[in-house]
Amino acid sequence: MKKLLAWLLICLPFISNAQSQEPDPEKEKKMQWFKDAKLGIFIHWGIYAVNGIDESWSFFNGYISHEDYLKQLDGFTAENYNPASWAELIGQSGAKYAVITSKHHDGVALWETKLGNLNVVENTPAKRDLIAPFVKALRKEKLKVGLYYSLPDWSFENYPQFTRNKKRYENDPARWNKFLDYYHGQLKELTTNFKPDLMWFDGDWEHGAEAWKAKETRELLLSAQPNVIINSRLRGYGDYATPEQGVPVTRPESKYWELCMTMNDSWGYQHNDNNYKTPNQIIRIFIDCIAMGGNLLLDIGPKADGSIPEEQVTILRELGRWTRKHQEAIYGTKAGLPPGHFFGPTTLSKDLQTLYLFVEHKPNGPILIKGLKNKINRIRIVGNGTKLSHKIVGKQYWSSVPGLLYIDIPEDQLDEQVTVIALQLKGKVDLYREDGQVIESN
Repeated sequence: MKKLLAWLLICLPFISNAQSQEPDPEKEKKMQWFKDAKLGIFIHWGIYAVNGIDESWSFFNGYISHEDYLKQLDGFTAENYNPASWAELIGQSGAKYAVITSKHHDGVALWETKLGNLNVVENTPAKRDLIAPFVKALRKEKLKVGLYYSLPDWSFENYPQFTRNKKRYENDPARWNKFLDYYHGQLKELTTNFKPDLMWFDGDWEHGAEAWKAKETRELLLSAQPNVIINSRLRGYGDYATPEQGVPVTRPESKYWELCMTMNDSWGYQHNDNNYKTPNQIIRIFIDCIAMGGNLLLDIGPKADGSIPEEQVTILRELGRWTRKHQEAIYGTKAGLPPGHFFGPTTLSKDLQTLYLFVEHKPNGPILIKGLKNKINRIRIVGNGTKLSHKIVGKQYWSSVPGLLYIDIPEDQLDEQVTVIALQLKGKVDLYREDGQVIESN
């Protein structure tokens, strides 16, 4: 009994994750591109880049007055904005989709909206729609289009919350309905004008699903774009989970999920924030996500003139070098082995006949795989095809327990970031998950 309980504790997360959600063929078809994509680029761009301060939160939390915050409108020029170059860089990074802030909590719309009184066309030196050319550029690069949209609008006169300590009103249905008409009207503009593949909502914590009319919002989007994917921040009416910043330690329960994460400590451009993660750290975080069946949505924060900081460009280019070299182990793969079989992340090909091992450190000896029952057709280094030898140790003829599989990797074949090894298996991956044979008992 104790052995059975121990086995369940090890395997339950994987069993429950597989069985907790009944298959929905229509949803699975719609979500397939997202699940296969693995990598997206998040873009936080707005007037907050002028002073290099926190987007929206800086006035909401009282660090700066709302009046002074909006003075940044005068410095938002977008004079060096080149949407084609943005899209090309995103494609070169290995990302398959991008999500740009069409409007943050500050209410400043980056497209030519006919609703409200805050947009970059009428209120900034940019004087043009910034979303439209980027959407066009993404589609030219064959990348999926995602639009971030903030549900709260702390600058809109009919939205109740103004700052953390100040409200415009409470319990005024007439004004709230005016706000609902405004936000639904803007969503109609976005879906009609840009036909996004993905809508990324934020800020749903301020009200419940009924108040937001979340059900109606989902129906509004699907009526215009039947295949649009919606993130989880719509009070239960989304399609996938969106953990933020913290890398999950265990696989999230949702079948579809995406970690959104900054390159440094800020979403938007902040000139004083030089605490960038290294390419190696970002690649390894990315690997953790795909090994658990998820995506990474990696953020960049362009400057007010539309240029992307060089530190961010450097990271994207190195990420692109690594993803191009190892694409077969990334795109369209499934979550890898449960813990205990390999000391590192893994993924599996869709047919479950190729196992990919991500070697994050320089090994002091051969790498080890435990509990793999399959025979091996071939072991090779992904990206250069170098064939590797292996040795099985400890396999007893009388035992069903597989031996220990050791693989030597020549030091001169290691990738400068993370090396990937492909094991081409005979048949679908087959793991030994039982207790070992008992030799003697007390």
